[in-house]
Amino acid sequence: MARRCALTGVGVMSGNNVSHANNRTRRRFLPNVQHVSLQSEALGNPVSLKVTAATLRTVEHNGGLDAYLLGTSNLKLTTEARAIKRRIQKALKAKEAKAA
Repeated sequence: MARRCALTGVGVMSGNNVSHANNRTRRRFLPNVQHVSLQSEALGNPVSLKVTAATLRTVEHNGGLDAYLLGTSNLKLTTEARAIKRRIQKALKAKEAKAA
């Protein structure tokens, strides 16, 4: 899974190059996958992931990794992202129980 986003699952797509003479040749659209470490406030440590640039912008727009994962449906997340989401939910419940 070299060219696949760890959060959204976006991968390589295919299509056509279309010339001026309308000749069509197959091509691949590669996602802009970057290796980043996103800070999780609930877990207290960074999470290293390979995400696309568009997903990274969305994560920052939503207020960080925790807010993005908690606000996104499990249907839109990969299995790796769902596992991180469960870890975050468990950590938040532990902090809530400790505070009460």
